[in-house]
This record gives sequence, C-alpha cells and structure tokens, in this order.
Amino acid sequence: MAEKDELTKKSIQIKNPQNAVNLFGVNDSNLQLIEEGLNVQINAFGDQLDVTGSEVDVNNALALLKKLMELVHSGISLGAADVVSGLKMLEKGTLDYFGDLYKDELIKDFGGKPVRVRNFGQRQYINAINHNDITFGIGPAGTGKTYLAVVMAVAALKKGTVKRIILTRPAVEAGESLGFLPGDLKEKVDPYMRPIYDALYAIMGSDHTGRLLERGVIEVAPLAYMRGRTLDESFVILDEAQNTTREQMKMFLTRLGFGSKMIVNGDISQIDLPGHTRSGLVQAQAILGNLPHVEFVNFSSADVVRHPVVAEIIDAYEESDKIEK
Repeated sequence: MAEKDELTKKSIQIKNPQNAVNLFGVNDSNLQLIEEGLNVQINAFGDQLDVTGSEVDVNNALALLKKLMELVHSGISLGAADVVSGLKMLEKGTLDYFGDLYKDELIKDFGGKPVRVRNFGQRQYINAINHNDITFGIGPAGTGKTYLAVVMAVAALKKGTVKRIILTRPAVEAGESLGFLPGDLKEKVDPYMRPIYDALYAIMGSDHTGRLLERGVIEVAPLAYMRGRTLDESFVILDEAQNTTREQMKMFLTRLGFGSKMIVNGDISQIDLPGHTRSGLVQAQAILGNLPHVEFVNFSSADVVRHPVVAEIIDAYEESDKIEK
C-alpha cells in the first residue's frame, strides 16, 4: 500500500444492489482479488464501494469495477476467473475489450451455465479452431487448452458437423504399449486421460458421456492406436503433445480425414520424453508454421485462468530456467 499521505479515496455506486453478491463474490472473494492485484483497499457501504490506494491504482480499480458491474447487469454470473481476466486485460491496456469476451456463447455446460472464452488468448484459440483444419495450442497448464478443445468438440458433435470425438495422448510414463497395466484398454488409458474426462463430465455429465463412450461416438485411446487409421468426420484431440516424438507427431497429423478437425495441445516446458529425444511438438512448430489451414496459438502465463498464484509460479519457474541455462 502507498504511504498514508499519498492515499486517494474514491467511490463508485453499485448499479443494482441486489446483484452485489454476484459482484463481490463469495465472502467478498472477487473484491479481495482486486485488492491484491491492484494494491488497493475496497470497503462496501450500502450501495457504494469506497476504494483507497494510490491514485493510479484507485482509478484502475474503479475502471475494472465498472466493467464487472456491466457484466453483472447483463446477467453474467461472475467468478474468480472473470476477475483475474479483467485484471490481466487491465495490465495489458485492453480492458475496453473486456465485455467483448462475453458476447459469444460456445455451449452450455451440464449445469446449464454458458461457456465463454475468458481472455484474449482463448479467443484467438477458438478463432483458430473455427477457421483451420489443424490447430496447435501451446502453453502452460491452466490456460484452458484442454477444456476448450473438448467444448469445441462437443459443440461440433451436437451441431452434426462431426460424427465422433477421438481423444488421445502419448502414455509416456507407462510406455506406449501399456501392456503391463491390468484391465482392458479403457482402464489402462483412463488415468492418463483424466483432464479430458473431467472436461467431458463438466459439459455433458458422466452418464451421457458414458453412453457415448459405449456407443463409440466418443473414443479414448493411446496415441499408438491411431497408427494406420484415417479419421473422417471426426473431431480429434491430441493432449500432452509435448511428449510425442517427431515420428509420432507425423503419424498422428497424417490421420486427418475429410470433414475432420484436429487440435494438438501441449506445454513445451513439461517435456517428459526420455534421454535426449526431441519433442515432436517443438519440431512441428518449426516445420509446419507456414502451412495453410494449420495455425499455432501460443499461450503464456498471462492467459492462465486459475488462481493468480499459478501464473506467478509459472513465471518464477521460467525465470529460474533462464538463470540455470
């Protein structure tokens, strides 16, 4: 907090006091995020919010609060991720476009809540998926790559633009064959596909997801099982692609059939390949970067939609890696 003699105090009226809980968050958690992010103090008095801090920080907080109130007034249910996105857009100087993120609804989740993009990086990612046959999403955990890929796959299935969803990833930890693990193929692969299952359950519910899996409309398989296939009218998602080799990546991408889309997601800061094996995802970016109908979207810590500390952790590790190199 700034020195006492430098403090500025300004107020803002809450347009709809009945929506205060939505604006404030549970136990004022949304306000606390703004306080921590902008180094201000926010106090509520009736239908008024008093903001105290340096003049610059107070003005920034008021600008963000106005944008958040506009969303609440339009019927948007706010969460911590929305506040974090607003803070990051404020930092980038793009807060004027904050409301634009909420104009397009991608799909409704299992609870009936609209799914929308949370930041500019996610918006670029969705645009890339809509306008390309193959989209690469590269960046740290917490940026929504996997979740949004599944959202777009389910949306395409519901619209009838594809007939099935295929989900795959390299099972580096257990070896590609997975042979020594007990159970059938699904039981062997499931532990490695948990983030994708979580996304499917959130969007369609566990029962409906289970029925589609039984009917083969949704298929989950390790990357090795993609060899020799041509995937027509399918929405294909390769997750954890940083752990593919060059040969595996080429094999996967050449499975693309007519009427299909592919999404390849990975985090090149978390490569688990043994020895000096080069990541197929890193090589793909260099080899395919200029091809038509193929687009690469790079996420950064600024696109993380989890708790703000997650972005700070990612930045800290990146700085540490630079020093070690």
